Amino acid sequence: MQGGLADVWKENTLKDLKEGLLEYETVGEFLADIRKKFGGGDEKLTKVTELKMLEQESKIIEEFVQEFR
Repeated sequence: MQGGLADVWKENTLKDLKEGLLEYETVGEFLADIRKKFGGGDEKLTKVTELKMLEQESKIIEEFVQEFR
């Protein structure tokens, strides 16, 4: 993120994170905050990112697919 409002948001967010004023439990929370501030963006790209972040763990494939949907 460079330039304009995105740069201001990045700097403020990094400062708040360092000072313990802000904490993201998950990548999903972080992405939701970005969408809230800057709009939805490319839905396909968002879904690809979410898919890459999922882990199957001990779930059967049907549970894994349902969680993604």
